[in-house]
Amino acid sequence: MLSLAEDVISSAVKKGADEAEAYAYQGLTTTVGIERGQVARSSRIIDCGLGVRAIVNKAVGFSYTNVLDDKAAVEETILRAISSARASKPDENWLGLPPKKLLGSAEGTYDSKIVELHAEDLVEVASVMLSAAEQTDKRVFPIEGGAGASYLSNAVANSNGISVFDHGTVIECSLATVANDGKNVTPVCFEFNAERKYDIDPEWVGKEAARLAVSALKAKKVETKGSKVIFTQFALQQLLYYTLINAVKADYVQRNQSALKGKIGQRIASEAVTIYDDGLLKGGIHTGKFDAEGVPQQNTLIVEKGILRNYLYDNYTAKKEGMESTGNAARAGYLSTPSVEATNFHIMSGNKSPEKLVNEAEDGLIVYFVQGAHSSNPASGDFSVVVAPSWKIEKGGITHATKGAMVAGNIYQVLANVSAVADNERKIGQLVAPWVLVENVKVIGK
Repeated sequence: MLSLAEDVISSAVKKGADEAEAYAYQGLTTTVGIERGQVARSSRIIDCGLGVRAIVNKAVGFSYTNVLDDKAAVEETILRAISSARASKPDENWLGLPPKKLLGSAEGTYDSKIVELHAEDLVEVASVMLSAAEQTDKRVFPIEGGAGASYLSNAVANSNGISVFDHGTVIECSLATVANDGKNVTPVCFEFNAERKYDIDPEWVGKEAARLAVSALKAKKVETKGSKVIFTQFALQQLLYYTLINAVKADYVQRNQSALKGKIGQRIASEAVTIYDDGLLKGGIHTGKFDAEGVPQQNTLIVEKGILRNYLYDNYTAKKEGMESTGNAARAGYLSTPSVEATNFHIMSGNKSPEKLVNEAEDGLIVYFVQGAHSSNPASGDFSVVVAPSWKIEKGGITHATKGAMVAGNIYQVLANVSAVADNERKIGQLVAPWVLVENVKVIGK
């Protein structure tokens, strides 16, 4: 892959590109699916391809192909990228591809055991989940889920001397359940486990998905009022992705679509909140040696005890401001040009147990999932979401599930009102976080 990328760069420059970049990708993924309580299907997807950026007179052209074993197809891809650049308008903000830099160390991202797994091994993982859920309570019905194992690799080369290769593995299992006691059917309750090494616990996933569903039975409505709310990692991930995470991306800031424009050095959250974007987090789902442009990934301080310290940059947005890239370029495989994206968005843990956080909530809610977060406004931080499932907290203990409840407000008010942070850190997609307790959240009930 790396040799291919280097050859592409050499050819593109010879064909008239002022600068060139090649991004080669290969992914091998095996999955086993669960449907209506049964292991229903398995699949193996092999995807590989090449994306080429060519720059001519500060105009950028792009082309891609998934035919890598045909030299003519690769050469045609290079020519299309150059032709696209020549047909495009120059971009006065284009200040060159990134230069070569020394890479850091990415630990805990590859496990040969995952590469060697077969579909039969994943069927066993799925079966353990199903069995654990069914044995937890007969009122539980698993509706969907599955297990998957992936090997992913990429190579980046450019005409400024970058020539890098990395690979990694991911294994995951998930289960969605509902509970039915003959009178009530719960919302879908979901649990999962994803790791870069073969260190998942499908039995725990099955039991926890079932436990959540059973505890969501006999739900009651809640009052409309300002309440203390504990947001778990799933709820935080959904809320923050469309608000805070987008708002700290430099492209959103530069397009005036971020509420955080011009607020470096200002308080945007409570002192309990410290956030890093850590592209080198050991075993992180989005950990890697370099980003989608070959720039070293790094650990970037975003919020320090409530104070905004940095935005996230790729090469293009950084050079527009005379800054250095933070190693946050990402791509949809080989099919797209780079854009700014978070890696492992890490809210630092506190020193309180989840039980202590529930006790401190006294009279409030614990929210596991939210629906409708995609309609949040990144430019203002406003949101309004359905919480399902969620549970009522009374006298410092979880009492019963809720139904028909919503929470609404502004994410920056939520962050400003964080009063405590637990110690139960988890990785949920891009987010690495514990539970957080927030004061005075607007809860809309009956």
